[in-house]
Amino acid sequence: MEKKHLALKKLLTAVEKELLHKPDRKTLDRLSLLVGFQDWDSFQNALHGDVSADENYNKKSSTRG
Repeated sequence: MEKKHLALKKLLTAVEKELLHKPDRKTLDRLSLLVGFQDWDSFQNALHGDVSADENYNKKSSTRG
């Protein structure tokens, strides 16, 4: 029973470590590209900034003519 307890504790520690791992900047930039942003900062600004997504869309569509 002690071996099972130790194995479970090791597994839990490994899972917690992986869940708490923050991706590096390069990974965040690549993920941002997938959703249409140039980098992580521009994605964060879109999420937490004052400008709505509609304004960005309207600017792009009006320049296309």
